[in-house]
Amino acid sequence: MITPNHIRQYQNEGYFILERAIQGADLSRLQERCMHFVDREKEVAASKGMTKHQQDGKFFITFPASQDAQVADFVFGEMMTEIARATAGDDAVLFYDQFVVKGPERGQSFAWHQDSGYVAFPHRPYVTCWVALDDVDEANGTVSILSYARAGTRDRVEHVRNEATSDMVGYHGDDPGELVVVPAGSIAVFSSTVFHRSGVNTTPNYRRVYVVQYAPEPMINRQGKVASRADPVLKGGKRVGPPAVSA
Repeated sequence: MITPNHIRQYQNEGYFILERAIQGADLSRLQERCMHFVDREKEVAASKGMTKHQQDGKFFITFPASQDAQVADFVFGEMMTEIARATAGDDAVLFYDQFVVKGPERGQSFAWHQDSGYVAFPHRPYVTCWVALDDVDEANGTVSILSYARAGTRDRVEHVRNEATSDMVGYHGDDPGELVVVPAGSIAVFSSTVFHRSGVNTTPNYRRVYVVQYAPEPMINRQGKVASRADPVLKGGKRVGPPAVSA
């Protein structure tokens, strides 16, 4: 699935895009599991007396692969393993995964940032797989990407927190970047040092994305502890099956 051109683009520009990488039953399964978690979050919100408008705002569902065997099968499956090998290397580990869902006519915009800008300790760059579970465009808050050349750097830069939104902001230029307009099942693959942002969902439908991040090695924080997760995905270039699901 990944060609030499994809690898060259990743090395030179920091990203590449795989259109319609997931189709049919595989895509339907991920969409269904995402909504399973969303419905669970909405039930919790309703139990706290939140209105439907409040319930449908935005959802950040962290570590679903550790809670759901079907999601884990995707994260540790052959296709995602191929992406991890081509970008993070032969000993890649799962660093982080999260469903990011923007509610109908709601959601949240995210300022220009590098994913590494949210990691406050020295680390090797890792890779983000931005998996579109719906057709995405400007109207429903897709992602925009700045290549290394357009951003003027391929290194992590210091970010500043926007106190109003809590966003970490690392790019203050006026380049709009490349707007990622792709069908459901496509994957934007980009380095953790690539700048990206996303807009608000203005449509009457959910905008669902699954973010999966692989690192070339376990991420060790300043306290000497493993940050986030470090589940082996590859060892010596060979695929490692998913760990046991905890829930």
